[in-house]
Amino acid sequence: MQVRYVPDPVRFCRMTTQEIRDAFLIETLFAPERIEMLYCDVDRVIVGSAVPVGTPLTLSAAEQLRAEYFCQRREMGVLNIGGAGQIVVDGRAFPMANLDCLYVGRGSRQIEFVSASPAQPARFYLLSYPAHREYPTTLIPKAQANPVHLGSIEQANKRTIYQCIHPKGVPSCQLVMGFTVLEPGCVWNTMPPHTHERRMEVYMYFHMPANARVFHLMGRPSETRHIVVAEGQAVISPSWSIHSGVGTAAYTFCWGMGGENQTFEDMDHLTMDDIR
Repeated sequence: MQVRYVPDPVRFCRMTTQEIRDAFLIETLFAPERIEMLYCDVDRVIVGSAVPVGTPLTLSAAEQLRAEYFCQRREMGVLNIGGAGQIVVDGRAFPMANLDCLYVGRGSRQIEFVSASPAQPARFYLLSYPAHREYPTTLIPKAQANPVHLGSIEQANKRTIYQCIHPKGVPSCQLVMGFTVLEPGCVWNTMPPHTHERRMEVYMYFHMPANARVFHLMGRPSETRHIVVAEGQAVISPSWSIHSGVGTAAYTFCWGMGGENQTFEDMDHLTMDDIR
């Protein structure tokens, strides 16, 4: 498991493009027949992926966790962005179609990832935070996610937010997770942006053409920078940073948050005059 320590906002202002990419961008996700994991010091989040092809993949506890099994002290959200598959948690199988989400509760001992077809393997995106109590492992099919419609064609930001793991739906300790789908011809998300000092967030961009990119905006509102992001890559967004983006084409992204509270509307809103 990789370990990442994120710079503070003072150092961030003086970093080069490559230094920013090395600190905040995760480029190693979705390797076939592997489980990839990255541990970050910000709210002790773990970001990862599992792409089973010929054989199932079993999640184990990395040495850095000092745990008997991965979810001994953690909860996890999993979003499938690939072909059909299933996740087996302590002997119980959960079928996972594209854009289905699974909440895995603390105390789950054995977690196995399986693809239905090697020709079209599942691509499981993993997001995990420490947990203080147990909640039941629960499947959230896309049809059962809570849709929130925002934006307009005129502003090039018409989109639907699908809330999967959240206080009014599937409960958790820290984790709030879902995904946002932009309409064709729309390229902006979350502009004007916001911060939420009580939570950090991870964005993972997907369903993008191979030659498409998203310019992910981050930093203090008065000192913004950007990271150019490709399909299947993720960006760590500390609580002090804005998190917005514009693409060369429409895209989808998975958002996940953890921290002091789970209130989706707890945002420190900004205006365009605040952005530099």
